[in-house]
Amino acid sequence: MSGKSLVTATINGEDKEFLCEPRQSLLEVLRDVLYLTGTKEGCNDGNCGACSVIVDGVLLDSCCMLAVEAEGSSIETIEGLAAGTELHPLQRAFLEETGLQCGICTPGFLMAAKALLDKTPKPDEQQVRHWLAGNLCRCTGYDKLVRSVLKAVEA
Repeated sequence: MSGKSLVTATINGEDKEFLCEPRQSLLEVLRDVLYLTGTKEGCNDGNCGACSVIVDGVLLDSCCMLAVEAEGSSIETIEGLAAGTELHPLQRAFLEETGLQCGICTPGFLMAAKALLDKTPKPDEQQVRHWLAGNLCRCTGYDKLVRSVLKAVEA
């Protein structure tokens, strides 16, 4: 017996089944089993936010969740943000406001911003800054990231 568990979850609107070891994080399974490599590994201990995903409406670091805990869950990753070839307003705003540089943190910031806008459609600057505080960027100041989210609110 392999010791792997069969997990069924809805990922980016599609029903998926995958096998995983009980010790594997959701991040590992997303990247290495399901080949959804947009979710990035930064610190692998829940401090940087690069691996942020939305599970059942809650923003979380996928490195801190075991994949077996995803049974029956609805998971949103960066790959599900755009609608086909149509970019999400957040993605367009990040491009227009240059709210990205090297790209490692960008998927996590986008997912954190989406989770914020899902809960608070018209946040003010202070709310945006507070909500994005769990994500780290080593390339830029955070002003362009905040401006990107606020621009998406206008859209």
